[in-house]
This record gives sequence, C-alpha cells and structure tokens, in this order.
Amino acid sequence: MFKNKNGDSNNISGTNIARIRKGIKPTLSQRALADSLQLYGIDVDKNAVQRIECGKRFVTDIELMAIARVLKVSVMDLLDEEVE
Repeated sequence: MFKNKNGDSNNISGTNIARIRKGIKPTLSQRALADSLQLYGIDVDKNAVQRIECGKRFVTDIELMAIARVLKVSVMDLLDEEVE
C-alpha cells in the first residue's frame, strides 16, 4: 500500500468527519460511528476511526460512502476543504 512519505495527512476527509460527527446531537462517539459502519459491512473499530480523523489512515471510496451515509451527509461534504 502507498505510504505518504512527506508527513502530510493520508486523507482530506478526516477533519470533516470529526467535525460533522461531533456536531451531531447527541454527539456520536468514535465507537458509535465504528459500530454503525460495521452495519454497512465496513470492518473498522474505534481506533481506525480515530486514525482516519487525525489523518493517519487512508480512507477507501467504499468507506467514505458508508461514512457519509452514517453521518447523513454527501461524500462531497466529507471531501470539501474549508477555507480559513
């Protein structure tokens, strides 16, 4: 598997996933997100969710679609880079 050697994040969706997950009321925990993803056939645990959110883990397109469904947002919402 390709490894990002320049030290940058391994995904661009992690910060959006964390922001959207924390914005859900009541707040959705990383464990609850992982459990919900398993219902879609995505084999991830709480630690994988944490690594995705901090950019240490790559995210497949299938995982991204399932995350969007669980969070009830579009895939583009997860991929959009916020301008600060």
